Amino acid sequence: MGLKEAAIYLDNELNTYYAGQTVNGRIEYVFDSPKKVRGIQVKFKGEAHTEWSESKEETDDQGKPQTTDTMHSGNEEYFQISYYILGSNSGSEIEIPAGKQVYNFTCALPPVLPSSFEGQHGYVRYTIKVILDRPWKFDQETKIAFTVINALDLNLNPSYKQPIHMQMEKTFCCFCCTSLPLSVDVRAPVSGYCPGQVIPIQIDVENKSNVELTLVKLFLRKVVTYRATTPSTATKKTKEVILTIQQGPVAAGATNHWSLSMEVPPLPPSNLVNCSIIDLDYDLKAECEVPFMHFNMKDKKYITIGTVPLVGMSGQSVPSAPMPEGAQGQPAVLPVSPGQPNMPMGAGGAAPGGWIMPTAVPGQPPYQNLYPTLTQPVYKESPYAARTIQDRGDSNHVTIAGPANFAPYYPTYGAVQPPPLPQ
Repeated sequence: MGLKEAAIYLDNELNTYYAGQTVNGRIEYVFDSPKKVRGIQVKFKGEAHTEWSESKEETDDQGKPQTTDTMHSGNEEYFQISYYILGSNSGSEIEIPAGKQVYNFTCALPPVLPSSFEGQHGYVRYTIKVILDRPWKFDQETKIAFTVINALDLNLNPSYKQPIHMQMEKTFCCFCCTSLPLSVDVRAPVSGYCPGQVIPIQIDVENKSNVELTLVKLFLRKVVTYRATTPSTATKKTKEVILTIQQGPVAAGATNHWSLSMEVPPLPPSNLVNCSIIDLDYDLKAECEVPFMHFNMKDKKYITIGTVPLVGMSGQSVPSAPMPEGAQGQPAVLPVSPGQPNMPMGAGGAAPGGWIMPTAVPGQPPYQNLYPTLTQPVYKESPYAARTIQDRGDSNHVTIAGPANFAPYYPTYGAVQPPPLPQ
């Protein structure tokens, strides 16, 4: 008895922030009777974790097969900030009256953080835990996850403006004479895109051979490398197909031309900056299927997923954003000035005063003023969610506020067209 309800609310309805911004929030408790506590503590945490299991079959001394399972894991912490918003861990007991009670908290995020990421064997996750610190009894904890985005501006690195071009050619041998070639050309205008944008793809097939081309398949793939440090150094690489499109057939001796498109779903940006245990890349893979007896033709090219789309490539002038120091060849990360913590810490770490709105609009991209013509992004939930945000260090007395299978939100730019293919 005692605590009836606990809910956490942040000042951004999508719980989505950029690195360097300030997170303000409140916890609302409903008590059905007065409650004695030592205090109320809030804990902010940003971390990455990887974990997977591998089985190995060996024979024992008697020659019998034995299977051993090894759990590989890695961990990396970006920040942990905790303070008491009421009372302290060494102070005397405080009685909280019955009814609804509201307590505010705030935290300035560090300026460089990897973007939130939820994957098959690991995650980059940001959480807030509010703890009712009760002497002599187990603490009651309420936990929520929120999204952090590290801006990746596609305009800051010229390589993202390079077109994608895959050329595949094959000749077939039939009864000791070689056929004329089957050639397939796949093109896309640039190699950097944002979620919500449509990738325009052109496929040209010239089939001078005597073999039918059955299908041309294109896959947008997420390529993730997870690293573990315990019990020893290990890596695991996964390639996951996000989208597939296909066209065909093309008869022997025929030519064909297709214009296709792929819409990028809400995905985390490439290169998880500052994260050394998860590498995140995307690629576009082409596969041309020919009948049995012959090998298929394959090729792939990397694609970068960003948070700021390419602007001004159709002849307008591009705003000259200065390259951050030492950023040549680095992932394009926009320098963001860190938010000042609005935390007048009184004696004994007193609670932040008043409900403070952050200076920047919550969730508003910090680079918006660089590109006045750029439309505001629409934040959409990722198709990749956590199984649960309850993790290794949580007690059994933690209540998840909001969805346990939390999925991050990413900025999408459906209204911004990528440049057309060169004619």
